[in-house]
Amino acid sequence: MSFYYLEVLFVETYKILFLIIPILTAVALIVWLDRRVWAFVQKRKGPNVVGPFGLFQSLADALKYIFKEIIIPATSNKIIFILAPIVTMTLALIAWAVIPFDENLVLADINVGILYIFAVSSLGVYGIIMGGWASNSKYPFFGSIRSAAQMVSYEVSIGVIIINVLLCVGSLNLTDIVLAQQNLWFIVPLFPMFIIFFISALAETNRPPFDLPEAEAELVAGYQTEYSGMMYAMFWLGEYANILLMCAIGSILFLGGWLSPIDIYPLNAFPGPIWLTLKIILLFVLFALVKAIVPRYRYDQLMKLGWKIFLPFSLFYVVLTSGFLLYFDLLPNK
Repeated sequence: MSFYYLEVLFVETYKILFLIIPILTAVALIVWLDRRVWAFVQKRKGPNVVGPFGLFQSLADALKYIFKEIIIPATSNKIIFILAPIVTMTLALIAWAVIPFDENLVLADINVGILYIFAVSSLGVYGIIMGGWASNSKYPFFGSIRSAAQMVSYEVSIGVIIINVLLCVGSLNLTDIVLAQQNLWFIVPLFPMFIIFFISALAETNRPPFDLPEAEAELVAGYQTEYSGMMYAMFWLGEYANILLMCAIGSILFLGGWLSPIDIYPLNAFPGPIWLTLKIILLFVLFALVKAIVPRYRYDQLMKLGWKIFLPFSLFYVVLTSGFLLYFDLLPNK
């Protein structure tokens, strides 16, 4: 019996590594892509020295962070200070457990996958609050308080947006959500919700123009001000892993996940993971373009947008969607 449990442990560890290693590699590559997109908008070259086309620039940065000294402020709460980046990066990675890359290619195909993602992403704010509070410095503390209010505010809108999709599917399973889009991607009937989801995802991941928690002009570097070396890099990894996660969720909810755009050869011959990866890259390029083009919001504008515009409109669209499905007798699992 003990050999059986060891075998199960080995198989599950292999599956987890098979998921985490590509994600960490993807994080390094999208940092390079992020910089290249900014450079393109600003008519610069971007990373182009370390490796072909500068592809190894992120690896060089990672090595720099690994060998840099980790400085822990004398007045900080040292245990929480050290735990904060670990919590942030861990939560960003474990949320990927339920992301389906194909119909039978998912680490944990649970029936409440969307609730699992929503719960884990909601916990992400704790890492930032812990880092800001434990630093015992005013700028990190201001940044963490901003982040808490911002992430909680836009999670409400994202939750209401997801309800629209769930009404059309009748399931909380992410694989079922993708399969329900075989005839029509949800971006078509729910296009306004896709736009609001995309903007809310920018706010949820603290990306420009909503990067108020780490506003360089006001708060030095926000909640990350007192961090250095690999601890700073773990915040950085968690942030980009969260961005990739939001792009993956957007692809699954609105762009058909691993499904090809048109069910004709040769498009439908490509494996599902390739299509999902291409859609994630497309959404990430939009993330990068927004950072390069749109100026930063004021904090009062950020809160007004979330509570006074997005939330009421999302609630209205839930009523509209449910009314439409009920009137035309299209409610699933009825």
